[in-house]
Amino acid sequence: MRTVAAPGTPSTTTAPAPPRPRLDWRLRFGVLSSIWGFSFLLIKVGTEGYAPFQVTLGRLAFGTAVLAAAMAVKRQRLPRGARVWGHLAVAAFFLNALPFSLFAYAELTIPSTLAGICNATSPLWGMALSLVALSEDRPTRVRVAGLGLGFLGVLTVLGAWQGFHGLDATGTAMALLASLSYPVGWIYVRRTLAGTGNSHLSMTGAQLLLATAQLAVITPLFSGYPAHVSWVPLLAIAALGALGTGLAVLLQYGLVAEVGPTTAQMVTYFIPVIATAAGVAILGESLRWTTPVGAVIVLAGAALTQVRRGT
Repeated sequence: MRTVAAPGTPSTTTAPAPPRPRLDWRLRFGVLSSIWGFSFLLIKVGTEGYAPFQVTLGRLAFGTAVLAAAMAVKRQRLPRGARVWGHLAVAAFFLNALPFSLFAYAELTIPSTLAGICNATSPLWGMALSLVALSEDRPTRVRVAGLGLGFLGVLTVLGAWQGFHGLDATGTAMALLASLSYPVGWIYVRRTLAGTGNSHLSMTGAQLLLATAQLAVITPLFSGYPAHVSWVPLLAIAALGALGTGLAVLLQYGLVAEVGPTTAQMVTYFIPVIATAAGVAILGESLRWTTPVGAVIVLAGAALTQVRRGT
């Protein structure tokens, strides 16, 4: 902070400190896309040493630690009120505990590339659900066409005309259910937690804390404790939690605040591209022509479902 002498007077006034330079939002957008795109590779590596529930518990624990540190730095408190915490517990289940666990189980039998593409169907599920659950979100011909196109893309990815040959049906279904869980959770949040007066950071920190508690109860019942420490999978889980769950949330909220939710949510369309590239280049996963072609169709359909009236 510097002081500037006023002309003709002996007194000084304090000039405001120059704002700290912020990383351009386009760079942060690229970082967020990369983090979430690589998350599916990290899940795959994590499940090579630990059970799916253990992977999810570790992911949530590391992510919660990052948000707790951010809340401490910004001196924010957890929300109050039993009603708010009750709704947050439901949100934690649908937005974190359930989809994270489903993706971890899915990647036991399907490649990370397919899991990343299944994740891209989330806007399609969201649009379909919003037609029923949110009366103000009325359908248009373009959005309905996008919904149909998107699910045509899913069938292309899966090679439906070949009888889904070579794909594990259970793992694929789990990945699709995980992508469905996200819009269910967001619709619930929109209906129950809008206007509570708490900050996004405070609400998300509490949500991740509750999801961690849920997995802490479930994991010992179904997976027990690891027999030994596998360091590479453990590092993958740590990165998945600290970066893919903790830092990514902070980046996402910063982008929403700066450029708006419409632009920020475009990150969804880059995730499957990065997930596919990472899975093929690093994990050596095979890639059939139906995968990239179907992914493009899915993304085109998802984009059309986001078109609003008058745009």
